[in-house]
Amino acid sequence: MAPAYPDDKTAKGPGVDIDQRTHQADKDGKFRRQSSSFRDVISVDHPKFRPEKGRYVLYVNSGCPWAHRTLLMRKLKGLEEIIDVVFLHWALGEKGWYFKNEGESVAKDPYYGYTLLREFYFKADPSYDKRFTVPVLWDLKHETIVNNESSEIIRIFNTAFNDLLPPAKAAIDVYPEKLRGEIDQVNEWVYNKVNNGVYKTGFATTQEAYDENVYPLFESLGRLEKMLSDGREFVMGSKLTDVDIRLYPTIVRFDAAYFTLFRCNIKMIRYGYPNLHKWLLHLYYDLPEIFKATTFLEQLKKGYASTRCGITPAGPIPLIMEREAAL
Repeated sequence: MAPAYPDDKTAKGPGVDIDQRTHQADKDGKFRRQSSSFRDVISVDHPKFRPEKGRYVLYVNSGCPWAHRTLLMRKLKGLEEIIDVVFLHWALGEKGWYFKNEGESVAKDPYYGYTLLREFYFKADPSYDKRFTVPVLWDLKHETIVNNESSEIIRIFNTAFNDLLPPAKAAIDVYPEKLRGEIDQVNEWVYNKVNNGVYKTGFATTQEAYDENVYPLFESLGRLEKMLSDGREFVMGSKLTDVDIRLYPTIVRFDAAYFTLFRCNIKMIRYGYPNLHKWLLHLYYDLPEIFKATTFLEQLKKGYASTRCGITPAGPIPLIMEREAAL
């Protein structure tokens, strides 16, 4: 059953009343992710968006892996006192993401009193006619969306606010210049085959579309497993990079949601990929203030179930293994 929404008086562009929960695959059975529409940056020399404390708000929910990336970077860089975060409810409704007071989420937006994420999209662009996605980086000064592309928001967080941070936090750089070429290469296939691959598999509505994506997904997990086979601490070696930031939200969700609800069920991470599993547990348990603190396993599992059949699977138990049990 769809959540009950208050009446919203926002403008409506063409196509925006398509049920946001079910409008996933195209007519050929293949899922194609929409391109993000707001792609601006924040920088000290930007004519409109400059770094300021208290000016920007990050809108997320606790289930979305794309939003999770930005939460990780906000924690890693120590931006909690500079950029506010507002959680929407973990479930996706027919009108998109909505506010409801449960867990980390709030009953309504504290700045505008909105009840639906799409109200921000229409405030930024009254003719907006695409899906209403998180994360959203909002500018309170100009009352518009700066950016809704997660990969670009984490790059903004990586450097844009360094002048406002203590030296130790400003020095953190997950996209160092000398590694950018290698990072970009890895991110490209990880995004296409893994991050987005689970969705192309899970939202496929034909056998052909499913087969076309499920096998490359697991081949790519095997590729990551091999990369981590030399005992390296992080995917790119001894340094945490945005490859880890982008990959972790997918892998921590894999056994809990993608294996069960998205039919990504050839292997589980915990039993099929020992090196990748060790990497996952290392981030979760050894850097808990960043990774564990931003991971809401029960909510994300319920959130994925709400977009499928509405029934939350019982397992796996536990949702993430204790490290001692995994050794």
